Amino acid sequence: MIDLLAQKTEYTVSEISFAIKQLVETSFASVRVKGEIFGAKRADSGHWYLSLKDENSLLSAVCWRGVANALAVKIEDGIEVVATGKITTFNGRSSYQLVIEKLEIAGQGALLKLLEERKQKFLKEGLFDATHKKKIPYLPQTIGVVTSPTGAVIRDIIHRIRDRFPCRILIWPTAVQGEGAADKIAAAIKGFNAQPVGSPYRPDVLIVARGGGSLEDLWPFNEEAVVRAVYDSDIPLISAVGHETDTMLIDYVADVRAPTPTGAAEFAVPVKAEIYNGLLTTDLRLKNVMQRRLNELKQYVEALGRGIPSLSQIVLENQQKIDDRSERLKLAFENLLKDKKNSLKLTNLKPFYIIKLIETKNESLKNLALRLDSVSINSVLKRGFAWISDSEFRTIYDTMSAKKSQNLHLRFADGIIKARVTEKSYAVQGDLFDNL
Repeated sequence: MIDLLAQKTEYTVSEISFAIKQLVETSFASVRVKGEIFGAKRADSGHWYLSLKDENSLLSAVCWRGVANALAVKIEDGIEVVATGKITTFNGRSSYQLVIEKLEIAGQGALLKLLEERKQKFLKEGLFDATHKKKIPYLPQTIGVVTSPTGAVIRDIIHRIRDRFPCRILIWPTAVQGEGAADKIAAAIKGFNAQPVGSPYRPDVLIVARGGGSLEDLWPFNEEAVVRAVYDSDIPLISAVGHETDTMLIDYVADVRAPTPTGAAEFAVPVKAEIYNGLLTTDLRLKNVMQRRLNELKQYVEALGRGIPSLSQIVLENQQKIDDRSERLKLAFENLLKDKKNSLKLTNLKPFYIIKLIETKNESLKNLALRLDSVSINSVLKRGFAWISDSEFRTIYDTMSAKKSQNLHLRFADGIIKARVTEKSYAVQGDLFDNL
């Protein structure tokens, strides 16, 4: 190549571009470049166009659709990555670019930084709020498990559930690490939720589980697709990812976070033996309470019985009352007959006694008549008094009333005289009325 170029004094644009392309692709056929993703954009074709930058330089890069769909790390701005690929030139613009074949997070520190950024983002959106947490059912009939179909995790969960409270277990096998794992986990959660209510394939509670591993291995459980799938789940969900000290973003959004897959099984179902013993204890307490209550009622009834006389005594007492009433009624009739007989005897008295009785009654009547006459108005007028009244015959009791009336009636024992009141004297006028 170099010899060929040295022999020629001028070149076409295509020739020089081709020569540079061969030189670059030969020299940089496989490179690893560390940098921060900047200006990432996905084209309608599915290809990704981006740049890798550091403090001083910027390198254009492209990731073809097939490679991008299989990447373990999602392409997004701000992530520090190590990109593996080759350098090639783009003849149409006389530029060079990195064709990405593999993408990795650049070290633990970059992952932790990205994890914290995502955590703050979801916190602001309210995805971790306690108000969205759902209660785990006490006795689920069906438990759905999203995990790898092989390995110790699923065996531990099944074994623990069977030991505590056997129930139906549905497994949605899925990859839990590596390329595309996050999308598959999210799809499994959505798949369980898509089952109609009442279907035998719709669990009452979900467990998303994975054993321990490095931060890179557990990274799918920090992906946005998984976090949002858990948040949108209508089925209560328990997360059990990694060891007790590992905390993924799925743990914050899940309804319950278990320290281990075995712990998730313990959260999902109670211990059958404990429930049985609890029922026995409750049954015994209920029986004791009922027996104690029955004894109290028995004592109460017995106390009432002691205060109530016997039936024969009640009957005898009432018979005695009837005998007493009968005797009193008999005496009442006898007394009534005696009174009637005495009344009849009075009619047979001698005429002398009857005449004497009438005379006595007449004398009493005369005395009453005399007493009544002595207090009558006419009797008072005959003793020299006069009854003064106004023109409407209303009694006058004092001079003030007389002056106001002016026209007066003077009533004597033998008649009424009209009079008129003047300032200095009383003038008598008019005719004499008949005695009223």
